[in-house]
Amino acid sequence: MNRPEPAQAAAPAPANAGASAGAPAGAPAEERRRRPRLASAPTPYLRLLTVTQFAFNTGFYAVLPYLATHLGSGLGMAGWLVGLVLGLRTFSQQGLFVVGGALTDRYGPRPVVLAGCALRITGFGWLAFAGSTATVIAAVLLIGFAAALFSPAVESEAAREAVRHERDTGAPRAHVLALFSAAGQAGAFIGPLLGSLLLLLGGGFRAACLAGAVVFVGVLAGHARLMPRADPVREREREQERDRDRERGADRAQAAPGTVTRAAQRGRSSWRVVFTNRPFLLLCLAYSGYLVSYNQLYLSLPVEVERATGSGAALGWLFALSSLLVVVAQVPLTRFSAHRIAPRTALVTGLAVVAAGFAAVPLTPAGPGGLLPGAALVVLLTLGQMLLVPAARGLVPDLVEDRQLGLATGALSSVSGIAVLAGSAATGALLDAPAPVRWAVLAAVPLAAAALAFTLPVGRGGKEQGARAVAG
Repeated sequence: MNRPEPAQAAAPAPANAGASAGAPAGAPAEERRRRPRLASAPTPYLRLLTVTQFAFNTGFYAVLPYLATHLGSGLGMAGWLVGLVLGLRTFSQQGLFVVGGALTDRYGPRPVVLAGCALRITGFGWLAFAGSTATVIAAVLLIGFAAALFSPAVESEAAREAVRHERDTGAPRAHVLALFSAAGQAGAFIGPLLGSLLLLLGGGFRAACLAGAVVFVGVLAGHARLMPRADPVREREREQERDRDRERGADRAQAAPGTVTRAAQRGRSSWRVVFTNRPFLLLCLAYSGYLVSYNQLYLSLPVEVERATGSGAALGWLFALSSLLVVVAQVPLTRFSAHRIAPRTALVTGLAVVAAGFAAVPLTPAGPGGLLPGAALVVLLTLGQMLLVPAARGLVPDLVEDRQLGLATGALSSVSGIAVLAGSAATGALLDAPAPVRWAVLAAVPLAAAALAFTLPVGRGGKEQGARAVAG
């Protein structure tokens, strides 16, 4: 875990520090307020990572929403087999994020991202022409594993660059991560529209797959040209760390012959260090509570819409509402919260808002079309997501060493993905329970996650900058 910096109760918050950097003591307040906005403009590398997230989701969601229909109606697969294929896709992606993260730490982000893009292109091309169960499963596994490679690499780089940008400019890291999240949601909104357009034009599922592959060809070409081959700052830090390890190893060898140096142990111990890091594991559990709750958009919300309207036709409008909220409100909301509350506070507050969304369903009048309860759930759950996701990602660099950031970023998704598998089975059993019981239990999940999050370190940023005591 990174060493906590000494508490500086008298030090200004990062935004103020960035504002005053380089300004004379007597500079007008208005001038000092302008400077951090200029200094906090994203770097070219951050812009590349943000555009990458948009392109990833555009290509992916041009295909995913239509996969189940293609498997069932197009290929005639039984319902249980369709579910199995979709489950394998989720496992090969979320469950293996930790592998992609570990490879990123070992080889750097560039080769991992390029390999992931190449596999995604191959997978989409294969899926476009796959006609048997075996070939479909193989293509879907390849598509999922591709995401398990490039997503942790890009997300960990975004987190690392956000921390560096915060240190250099004083702009809160949550700002950068909010842009990153909003770009991903914009891609998730545009991707299905692209797929729908291709289907309406008569291209069919094959055209959607090939369009997704073309998007990733562009991503691959862009990253092969623009992604840094080596980070001089990181290479210098690694060289300094290797020098320190050699000195420590020599000292230990003299004091106790035959002992294994820290450098020799690192490859075997990185996983143990990450998975025995109590604050990081608490963050994983709290984030798992959020993802179990978010998964109810695919489990409990369809049931509620069906109960209220007699069909699932309106479900797409509620999903569009969720994506549009993120695209429109993510950056302003994070800009507001990043300067006023610490990451832990944003995480706890976001989980509480998610809980309020579930509690609101049985309390909201049905209204026009019976969709108001479902809309209340979508709005509150999405608002909670916009608060807590940048905060959770921003906390990871505070809880682990920099050289383990890729592994930790992947582990956050993998642990949460396993929790979603278990949580979905448990919450699915609630679908037949009385509505008040079902929604009360669902509200308790993010509340319990909020209680766990409250034990985490405060994190850097906001008014609680000086209180960086690590729990436990």
